[in-house]
Amino acid sequence: EVQLVESGGGLVQAGGSLRLSCTASGFTFDNCAIGWFRQAPGKEPEGVACISAVDGFTYYRNSMKGRFTTSIDSAKKTVYLQMNNLTLEDTAVYSCAADASLRGACKVVVLATTPLRFDYRGQGIQVTVSS
Repeated sequence: EVQLVESGGGLVQAGGSLRLSCTASGFTFDNCAIGWFRQAPGKEPEGVACISAVDGFTYYRNSMKGRFTTSIDSAKKTVYLQMNNLTLEDTAVYSCAADASLRGACKVVVLATTPLRFDYRGQGIQVTVSS
């Protein structure tokens, strides 16, 4: 079965850290851009970060720079999102998506204001930051 599955979400106190994983099955990330997205209650979805499986290029939304880091382990077919110094405003459903046609367009993946089409998209996972 071809799918993307996120894991690692949960409840964390403000100032804490979480690492999300996005694992592919039935396909590989070769030549893909893999984006992380989030949607907070009552808000529009937004791009968080993106990594290119081709050259490891990464791009982050400004508000995440210095706090979030995305990386890839191609052998494990897994992309990670390390989130540090979490705030209440980081509470959201986080999801990942991958597409080969966007491999050179990580900035577009993160900053797009209209939904992009991805070949593969995960179901999303809840991250809740408490005070």
